[in-house]
Amino acid sequence: MNQSPLKALVYSLICALLFGSAFPAIKTVYDEWRSLGLEITLFSIWIFAGIRFIIAGIGLLSVSRQPLKELKNTPWKLLLLFTLGQTTIQYLFFYLGVFLSSGSLAALLAGSGSFWWMIMAPLIVKSPPPNKLQWIAVIFGFIGVAIAVYSPGNGASNPLLGALCILTATLSGAIGIIIFGKIKPTMGAKAGSGFALLFGGITLFIIGSPAFSQLPQLMTPKIIILITWLAFVSAMGFALWNHLSTIYPVSLLASYRFLIPLCGVIESLIFLKSESPGIGLLIGGPIILASIYFAQKFQKKSP
Repeated sequence: MNQSPLKALVYSLICALLFGSAFPAIKTVYDEWRSLGLEITLFSIWIFAGIRFIIAGIGLLSVSRQPLKELKNTPWKLLLLFTLGQTTIQYLFFYLGVFLSSGSLAALLAGSGSFWWMIMAPLIVKSPPPNKLQWIAVIFGFIGVAIAVYSPGNGASNPLLGALCILTATLSGAIGIIIFGKIKPTMGAKAGSGFALLFGGITLFIIGSPAFSQLPQLMTPKIIILITWLAFVSAMGFALWNHLSTIYPVSLLASYRFLIPLCGVIESLIFLKSESPGIGLLIGGPIILASIYFAQKFQKKSP
């Protein structure tokens, strides 16, 4: 793969469009359940997430070259930590956060992973800590979060609690992608993402097992189509993004992360008829996106 920044931008945009489509798709699942008069519980949310990631994990592992050999050569503790961060903990909170907030707000807050990345990487892999300009960008970013949550617009039932869940999820995901850097010597992006999705999906399915008896009602033809798409998004998006992390500098990829919340907000507002942006989202959104961009831009200027 050509290592030019332009190519990295194009591939990052593809990832952003894939990941961004997950927000309206998940909200559509919840809306479909409501229209059928089904009670939406934490267990039904998590068992749905588990099915999605089990399918995605199996799909990725099926196209990996030597997944079992890579599994044998990879320290199980690192793979467990990666699975917990990338899938299990992240999506325990993420799916609840999307349920409580609007799709556009959840997509916007997903960009906070860039801030967590800068804060946590020095603690885990001893990379250079954020400089003063980066800290200013991070502070403005969380100010933007507060503004967006204050008045996100239609579609959010509990934006504050939803925002806390999304921020926790992105923190977990950021730690996961940092840990993946330690796995790369023995496990490629496809196998690593595949095992994380499969093992994490099984865990989520077990956690959501009290809703197992509801599966015939939950899995309508429309839901099956949506879960198939979401599984593809997980497999393709994570594999491509983790593969890009093996080719391009982390700082370059991080500078394009603002595309994920941007695409998610746009796709949610286009496809979810029940949503419209509030004044907080219109003001806080650009602040968050600008903070993500400048936080990475300032990093390039640091020693």
